[in-house]
Amino acid sequence: MKSVFVYCEVENHKVAEISQELLSTGKKLATKLGAPLEAMVFGSQLGGIEGQISQYGVDKIFVADDKRLEPYRTLPHSAIATDVLKQEEPQIVLFGATSVGRDLAPRLASALNCGLTADTTILDIGDHFVKKEKKEYKDLLYAIRPAFGGSIMANIINWDQHPQMATVREGVMKKEIFDENYKSEIVEVDVNSIVSDEDFVVKIIERHIEESDVNLKEAPIIVAGGYGVGSRENFEHLEELADLLGGEVGGSRAAVDAGFIDHNRQIGQTGTTVRPKLYIAAGISGAIQHTAGMQDASMIISINSDPEAPINSLADFVIQGDLGVVIPKMIKFYKANAK
Repeated sequence: MKSVFVYCEVENHKVAEISQELLSTGKKLATKLGAPLEAMVFGSQLGGIEGQISQYGVDKIFVADDKRLEPYRTLPHSAIATDVLKQEEPQIVLFGATSVGRDLAPRLASALNCGLTADTTILDIGDHFVKKEKKEYKDLLYAIRPAFGGSIMANIINWDQHPQMATVREGVMKKEIFDENYKSEIVEVDVNSIVSDEDFVVKIIERHIEESDVNLKEAPIIVAGGYGVGSRENFEHLEELADLLGGEVGGSRAAVDAGFIDHNRQIGQTGTTVRPKLYIAAGISGAIQHTAGMQDASMIISINSDPEAPINSLADFVIQGDLGVVIPKMIKFYKANAK
């Protein structure tokens, strides 16, 4: 039976959050297909790693445990992953759209002679009728993502090559535990029978990892600004409002490109995906590229001088007016009424 496969990233015995998000989504896809969910994880000292994976409903976990496999290197990981996927012949394979996933997935797609959809925001199962062949293909992966600068949503289907592969950005999918007591079959991969000395020709001399000082994903309140804010100085008003509300400041791609706000605060398809309780969108037009990263917020307030801005149709409340007037009034009102 064809399966749904997830490549799980791991470092220091910790499975990456994006991998767990993909396991949750993979389980939903596998349930629709009536197929098992499988995972592969490569690293060092992985004893008990299934405790971070099985609970998402994983039926089988392929574990390659070797001190040479951590940190990640392209050649050994791609050699082992290719061997596992050729052996299992899955229907769908999912990767995180991280530096690792973006390096590994294209290599595997080339080795397996299949397609790959990058930066997917929605995954689903459906059918597709090919007019030229006059044939309907069942149970295909619908990999949906913004295209043409975020102006449309493209539904990408691969009906004649398998496996169907996709990378997904962190935070797009919701992480949900399927069963805390779920039991997985553990398959130990014989690393030495797959890799060669040539696979370790690249040596890692030194690594420097700098943790981000911004955590938009966990922020309960986000005040985000777009190109309509006008300048980096005007963003100071948004920062003041965010501080008062106990939230974080974010920005659209247009605001980042204009230099109004740093890239690590970008929200959207090419930035961070967020799900805050309150999202205040100031001077944001609402292109698909941006809304793909914030549309699941519990409440959205749009502040915009343009009554026809696309973001307004997504918002729960719309304040039409000049940001230079509205934001200071909000700050003044909050200070006067906060206790």
